[in-house]
Amino acid sequence: MPEKTIANRLLQVMEDNILPMTELGVASGNKVFGAAILRKSDLALIVAETNNELENPLWHGEVHTLKRFYELNDKPATKDLIFLSTHEPCTMCMSAITWAGFDNFYYFFSHEDSRDSFAIPHDLKILKEVFGLEPGGYRRQNAFWKSFAIADLVETEDERLKAELKEQTARIKSRYAALSNTYQATKSANDIPLN
Repeated sequence: MPEKTIANRLLQVMEDNILPMTELGVASGNKVFGAAILRKSDLALIVAETNNELENPLWHGEVHTLKRFYELNDKPATKDLIFLSTHEPCTMCMSAITWAGFDNFYYFFSHEDSRDSFAIPHDLKILKEVFGLEPGGYRRQNAFWKSFAIADLVETEDERLKAELKEQTARIKSRYAALSNTYQATKSANDIPLN
């Protein structure tokens, strides 16, 4: 069994928990974004979810995950939790993470990936048009939280684990590429405002 580092665990949750839900969501017409919440102390999964914009255009993967989290009867304090996002959160989702009291978030794909690899440019367009910010223009460390790219964490692992995690990263990217192709081919049939 591979050792349990934060990079290893976040990739495992993406592959084993978020991706299967996202595959079902994309098959219904939703976007490819998902998220999860884990406990800091033991990296146990609390909740995982995916985009559900067909039900409500505000149910981005992160916001839908927060909705599910707040529906739990016994919730840990957000200061004790890790927020994992498959894609670097948009401004709405960053604000939701902030308002919920998380002091961190980790992401797999960047805003540029959302635009360039997934043909979903809205995050960067909103940053530019509404806030006047260029890509990457927000503060990744601020008074509320610190954000971390999972790819950067993978690079800090020992060579053996880094090689395993890079293989896992490639598997995850391949599955997301297939999901993106499906979404792009079918999105004209859905009623999501910014598809």
